[in-house]
Amino acid sequence: MIKRFVKSFSDSVGVAQNSSFAKQLWIFVPVFLIVVLLTVLIYNHYADFTWNNFLAGFNKEFLVFFAIGVFAQLVDGTLGMGYGATSTSFLLAYGVPPAISSTGVHVAEMFTTGASAVSHHKFGNINKKLVKHLLIPGVLGSIAGAYLLADVIDGDVIKPFIAVYMIVLAVIIIKKALVKNIVKKKTKRLDLLASFGGFMDSVGGGGWGPIVTSTLLGRGRNPRYTIGSVNAAEFAVSFASGVTFMIFGGISGWQVIIGLILGGVIAAPLAAFLVNKIQRKPMMIAVGILIIILSLRTLSKLI
Repeated sequence: MIKRFVKSFSDSVGVAQNSSFAKQLWIFVPVFLIVVLLTVLIYNHYADFTWNNFLAGFNKEFLVFFAIGVFAQLVDGTLGMGYGATSTSFLLAYGVPPAISSTGVHVAEMFTTGASAVSHHKFGNINKKLVKHLLIPGVLGSIAGAYLLADVIDGDVIKPFIAVYMIVLAVIIIKKALVKNIVKKKTKRLDLLASFGGFMDSVGGGGWGPIVTSTLLGRGRNPRYTIGSVNAAEFAVSFASGVTFMIFGGISGWQVIIGLILGGVIAAPLAAFLVNKIQRKPMMIAVGILIIILSLRTLSKLI
């Protein structure tokens, strides 16, 4: 009897320890990867981070990119979509070239989505099973898209197509917001959905959230866990595409990257806290309309 009790107690302690270790991994892995990335960037580009360059870069443009980072992360963290679409639309409208815009957004997302993943985990917003289904297909799709944009496709040629793509994403966001009665349905082929979302996110500078999150919400999934899980998976997707951009295209536009990183990291905990506190539909409609206006402005400059 005593042996059985001791064995039962040992098993329960073992399960508790494994559970605690698994929970710590959800925080440790993003933090570790971000620290490694930051170390590599500083080591490889330390010449760019002189005090004079820092002071010269801290100007009106930097504040604009910082504000874009804050706003885009608040949108993404609360709606589960829109960081890439919002930030890319603002950057293109501001005159930043597509290659620098997409690289800046995805390198910044390596940090902001890490902060977002940790924040959503802290607030208990993550469905780990859903994250695992989205992770690998999303990463593979994002690597393919990043490689094409960095090494094959001419950014200036596809700039108008990206603006049109952003309008399509905005329409999807607004359409999902206007759906009144959502009947819960089983989502099939999550791997294809994640692959397509990752690919379009890299090529277009955004799309992971509008494609993946909106589809899952449209199938009746719980908004809280869907948003938290898609944001957590987005860390791996952004990390993969960001590394691919760095390998094949190099890094340029440090002012854009650092502004987006600082703004996004500061806004991530607030966004995770607000995910269940705001009225989603009015905000989705407002964000969709804003993206359409910005994209039309970009198109008008190109025509």
